[in-house]
Amino acid sequence: MSKASDISGLESALAERARKLAEEHLANGSLERERMLAETRQRLGIAKEREVVAAKSHAEHAYQQRVQAAELELRAALDRLLRELSDAALARLPAHLSALAEDEKRYLPLLQDYLSEAAQAIERDELVARFNVRDLQRLQEGWTQYADDAAPGKRLLLSQEPLGCIGGVLMTSADGNIRYDNTFEGRMERLGEALQGAVAERLMPQEVAHG
Repeated sequence: MSKASDISGLESALAERARKLAEEHLANGSLERERMLAETRQRLGIAKEREVVAAKSHAEHAYQQRVQAAELELRAALDRLLRELSDAALARLPAHLSALAEDEKRYLPLLQDYLSEAAQAIERDELVARFNVRDLQRLQEGWTQYADDAAPGKRLLLSQEPLGCIGGVLMTSADGNIRYDNTFEGRMERLGEALQGAVAERLMPQEVAHG
């Protein structure tokens, strides 16, 4: 084989080798590119997922804040409404009770019940009952029987010192140390306290649940 043929064969072999190396390099480069793209997509996916989770968490937190604010506002409005209703109901009572006290047929049996309740509330055998001027005049005659029917077994004395009240009775022990206010005014005061307690009790479970 001539020297020229040897050189030509060597050049061909070198060219083939160079081609294969180039193909391998290109193939490796392509694989590396795909790997890098995959890693990049994965990192972007993780970042995006974290952003989505963070966004959802932020939105949920903002929503809960708005809900809680709305609930607080609603409870405050409900509180005001209940108090306004209870105040309005109490404000109408004096006129209603004054009209009731003028109706002897309805009022005197009720007054006797108030008298009985007050007598039972004080653990004394001798008590003093005080009324307003109108009721004192009504009860002067027939007081003994009226009192015995209200509180059997107890001695109820009719005070001649009138009260300034719409109606009802103020009961005291004989020595004056114990008293039970069963006048209309005393009962309205207790009713007002009970209504306030009912309002507070109505709101309390909600406040505890969201506290």
